[in-house]
Amino acid sequence: MRILKILYLRYLYPFFLIYLINTLFYLNRLFCKLTNLVLNFKGTHMKTKEERVRLPYWMKVPLPKGEDYSRVKNLITRQKLNTICVSGNCPNKGECWSAGTATFMILGEKCTRNCKFCQVYTMKPDPVDWEEPMRLAETIRSLELKHAVITSVARDELPDGGTQFWATTIRTIKDLNPGVTMEILIPDFQRGNRALDLIISEKPEVISHNIETVKRLTPAVRAMSRYEHSLELLKYLANSGVITKSGLMLGLGETEEEVMEAMGDLLNIGVRVFTIGQYLQPSLKHYRVIEYIHPDVFKRLRETGLKMGFSYVESGPQVRSSYHAEKHINA
Repeated sequence: MRILKILYLRYLYPFFLIYLINTLFYLNRLFCKLTNLVLNFKGTHMKTKEERVRLPYWMKVPLPKGEDYSRVKNLITRQKLNTICVSGNCPNKGECWSAGTATFMILGEKCTRNCKFCQVYTMKPDPVDWEEPMRLAETIRSLELKHAVITSVARDELPDGGTQFWATTIRTIKDLNPGVTMEILIPDFQRGNRALDLIISEKPEVISHNIETVKRLTPAVRAMSRYEHSLELLKYLANSGVITKSGLMLGLGETEEEVMEAMGDLLNIGVRVFTIGQYLQPSLKHYRVIEYIHPDVFKRLRETGLKMGFSYVESGPQVRSSYHAEKHINA
C-alpha cells in the first residue's frame, strides 16, 4: 500500500495535476472565444442598425409593371442578353422598360474589378461570346429603338481589354439598324489611346465614362481606378470631337465643395454632359451610404452646372448615367 502511495505521489499525481491545469486553461480559452463572438455579434448587429440610414420617401419608386415592361424583360431573357438595369439594380428599371428602352451590358455579367459601390459580380469572366453583338442588334431592331445605350463590365484579362469586341458591337448595331443613335458607357480599359481610337473610329454619338465620386474618395470607392486617369481618358475623348459625358454619385461622404471641384475638372477638359445621382448601397459588403441627399440639393447642383457651362446636367436622386440619354446627342 505504501508503495502504491509513493508511486501515485511521484508519477500519477503530477500527471493528473498537469492534465487538470491544461483542461482548465483550454476551457478558459474556449469561454473567452465564445464571449468575444457573442459581443462581436451584438456589436456588429447594433452598429449595422445605427449606421444604416433609413431610405427617405423621395427614394421610393413604384414596382415595375405593364405590357411594355414585360415585353422588354422577355425579349432580353430570350436573347440571352444582360442589362445594367438588372445587374446594377437600377431604380429606374420600371420607368425605362415600361417605355421600351434599356441599357444593355456586353461582354458578360462578370467583372474583373471590385469596385465598392457596384453590384455587378466580381469573378473570373466567361469566354467572350462573339455572337452577342448580332443578338443585341436584333433586339434593338425588335424594340424599334431610336437610341441605344450600351455599357460593359471590365475585362482586364483580355489583351485589348475588350475594345475590339466593343468596336464590333457598335458596327453590328449600326449596320442592322441604320439611323439608330448610340451612347456607349465605357470602362477605362487601361490600354492607352490606341484602344480608344478603335472605339472612336466606329463613331458612336456619345461616349461616356463616369468618375463615380470625388477625388478624395476615389481610392476607397474605385480601388482599381485613378481619378487622374479617368480625366485623361475623358480629355482624349473630348479632343476627338465626340460628345463626352461623365457623372458621379452623391451620398458617399463627399462635401459640396468637392463636388463643385469635380464638376470644374470635368468642364475644363471638355465634358459636355454631366449626371449626378444618389448612391444606393447594394449590400452590407459594399460601401455604405453616408447620407441621402435632399432633392433640393440636386436641383441646386443642376442649376449651378448649367451656369458653369455644361450643355446638359441631369441631377436628381433617381438619376443614373443613362437617364434621358436620348437627349444628350444634341449636346
